[in-house]
Amino acid sequence: MINIIKDSELKRVAEGVKPDAKKRVVLPKSLVKEGITYHIYSNSDGQIVLDPQVTISASELWLFKNKDILASVDKGMLESTRINRGSFAKYIKNAP
Repeated sequence: MINIIKDSELKRVAEGVKPDAKKRVVLPKSLVKEGITYHIYSNSDGQIVLDPQVTISASELWLFKNKDILASVDKGMLESTRINRGSFAKYIKNAP
C-alpha cells in the first residue's frame, strides 16, 4: 500500500466533471501550476489521486542522492533565516 496522502482534509474543487470522448478530464485552472507533472493513483473504489511532481536537472541530482550533504544544506538554509543582517537601506540609491 502506498501512503501518498499528506493532508487528509480534501475539498471538492469541481462537481459533475465527465471525461471527454478521448477519456480526458479537464482540471480547474486554479489547481494546475506551471512545470508540474502528476503521478496518478487509484484504489479499488475507483477514487483517483493526482500527486504533483517536479523535475530537477540531472546535474542537481547528486545533491538529493547524498543525504548528508542535503541535510547540511537544509541546516544552512535554516540557520540563514536566524541571522539578522540589519538594514540594507543605505545601499539603495534614490531614483533621479
